[in-house]
Amino acid sequence: MELKLIDAKGQPTASVKASDESFGREYNESLVHQVVTAYMANARMGTRAQKGRSDIAKSTRKPWRQKGTGRARAGMTSSPLWRGGGKIFPNSPDENFSHKVNRRMYRAGLCAILSQLAREDRLRVVDKFVVDAPKTKLLAKKVKDMGFDEVLVITDEIDENLMLSSRNLRNIEILNVRHANPVALVRSEKVLLTKAAVAKLEEMLK
Repeated sequence: MELKLIDAKGQPTASVKASDESFGREYNESLVHQVVTAYMANARMGTRAQKGRSDIAKSTRKPWRQKGTGRARAGMTSSPLWRGGGKIFPNSPDENFSHKVNRRMYRAGLCAILSQLAREDRLRVVDKFVVDAPKTKLLAKKVKDMGFDEVLVITDEIDENLMLSSRNLRNIEILNVRHANPVALVRSEKVLLTKAAVAKLEEMLK
C-alpha cells in the first residue's frame, strides 16, 4: 500500500510504503460499528442516579382512609404513580456500560478504518509535525498552508509547543499514536500521520 507523503505546502513529494495488513484491508462496516460503539460505551461513567420510592423524602403516612372517599386507594405519597414520587426502576450510579471487544477485533476495526481513509484519499503522511513556538497562530497557519480546513494529526511524539498550540483550535486535533482510537478516526474528515507514527501503528496493529 502506498500513502502520499506531502511537504509543508501540502504538495505530494513522494510515497510511503505501508503494510497491506494495516492500510489495505477491506472495509467491514459491522465490525467498525461494533468497535466504535464499544469504545464510546466504555468511556461512559455510571455517575447518574435516580431515586426509588424508598429514597424519596416524604411521609409514609396514608394520605386518606382506604374506603368511603370516592377516590382511588393510596398508600403513600412517594408512590411512583404520584407526581414527585420515586422511580419504578431507578438508574443506579454503579451501572456498568462496558462492552467487551476482543483485542484482535479492535485492531482489525482500526485497520479497516485506516484502510478506508486511505482508499478515499483522506489520509496523508508528513516527515514530522512540529511548531517552533507555543503559539496557536503558528499551528493554524501551518495546517492551512498544508491545505487542511479540519484535520486529525497523529504523531509519534507530542512536545509542549504542539500541545499548547492546539488547545484552542476546534478544527485541529492532535493525538499521540498510542491514543489513536476509532471514534477520532471515523469523525475526522482528513487524517495526517507522521512517518514514525505510521511505523508505530503498523507495529501496534500486528
